[in-house]
Amino acid sequence: MDVTSFDANAVLSYLQLPPDYSPSPTTAPVPFLTKHLRQLPTHLLHLFSAITTPQQRTAVLLIRNRRFNFVQSDPPSLRFVSARQRWPALWEGPGEIGHEQSHEEKEWAETAFLGGPGERKPYVGKLGALLEGYEEARQMERARLARHTHQDNFAPETEEDEITDSDDDQDLVEPEVTESAQAVQESFLRRVRERFIYGQLEWDFYDKLDWDDSWDREDKDAEDRWFDDDD
Repeated sequence: MDVTSFDANAVLSYLQLPPDYSPSPTTAPVPFLTKHLRQLPTHLLHLFSAITTPQQRTAVLLIRNRRFNFVQSDPPSLRFVSARQRWPALWEGPGEIGHEQSHEEKEWAETAFLGGPGERKPYVGKLGALLEGYEEARQMERARLARHTHQDNFAPETEEDEITDSDDDQDLVEPEVTESAQAVQESFLRRVRERFIYGQLEWDFYDKLDWDDSWDREDKDAEDRWFDDDD
């Protein structure tokens, strides 16, 4: 954060506030924004990006609601494919296995296939991305088969274990609980979107969205319902 580049006088003059006004826009920017966000024009609000982080600005209800409304619009940047590419560390499902191999296939297509970049024909332009997608699909299938193999090869109870079980219990088989690919993706997206709303993602877009009043809505009940879904 660069406090030296922040022009507190311009902010206070616009609002016709004294230099010693409290909360100070310089030393207490979040409380100041909480009180005066709606009163300031965009060009002055952008000054606060230099002295606050997206996570700090989450404390301002109006900013948090803007992020929430942006998420509710289902933007392409927060859909599964884009989000996994932008924040791969948050993805815990199949696909990260073999990522290096898929990247290598894409690199091969772009540098070696048909003699390299200088020799490529026009129709080869998207081959690298296509091969990368195929490799990721193969890795996902391998991961699925591995889970089934693990289930089939599950070690039976030992005789000592069977002695401690009742006859009735021996007939009960606890089913393995597995998450579908769709459930894994939904969990990932929810995690990404929650982190986005709370300013915990590395993304320059915060500095545009947080000061954009076109995302203001009066639908706090909808926000509460969204956050309470997992309760």
